[in-house]
Amino acid sequence: MSTHTTRYPGYDVLRKRDTPSWDDVTRKVIEQRLETPSDPRFLDAVQWRALQALCACIIPQPVDRPPVPLAGMLDTRLHKNEGDGFRHARLPPLREAWRIGLAALDEESRARHGLPFASLERSAQEALLTQIQHGELSSSVWQGMDPQLFFTQRVLPDLAGAYYSHPYAWNDIGFGGPANPRGYVRMYYDRRDPWEAVEATPGNAHDALRKNRRVR
Repeated sequence: MSTHTTRYPGYDVLRKRDTPSWDDVTRKVIEQRLETPSDPRFLDAVQWRALQALCACIIPQPVDRPPVPLAGMLDTRLHKNEGDGFRHARLPPLREAWRIGLAALDEESRARHGLPFASLERSAQEALLTQIQHGELSSSVWQGMDPQLFFTQRVLPDLAGAYYSHPYAWNDIGFGGPANPRGYVRMYYDRRDPWEAVEATPGNAHDALRKNRRVR
């Protein structure tokens, strides 16, 4: 399905699939992201519900295109135990941090509202996350893990990194995927190569739409 946006009208990065813009390695990686499982393989059902609600709060998605399977992408990463190669010294390893964090999120929610995080109204979810972000929580349910560090060093980078690694999000920002093997030619300021998306500006939306439909 094409994922048209108002900022880059008519642009669909997936039209590059069988063109010189992508090599076989790129195609394989992108196909894996497009085939992200819709059911968890690492998290249990309770953790999965909490993660889905958390993802919806952190990165609300446009309604005019298919959603990036954000929770599924993180669960896949946890299933494979793919770390960053580094971590904050005060945080546990990837899997343990997320296991503790999701459980604590539900416990903090129950303590305040009598409901798990996924069952709260959005305003209550956001209020709880704001407390975590600002370092206002220090309950024992976090098992010694700093809630603020979990939010800033795990939640934000893990979810934002997953989101912007998916081609549906690339359409939103006009990204064409890895520059290999085609690369860039027109390196001067405000010049674009023919395989790059055109951003719509006041007065040129129709021209951007026409050009983006030809981008490969």
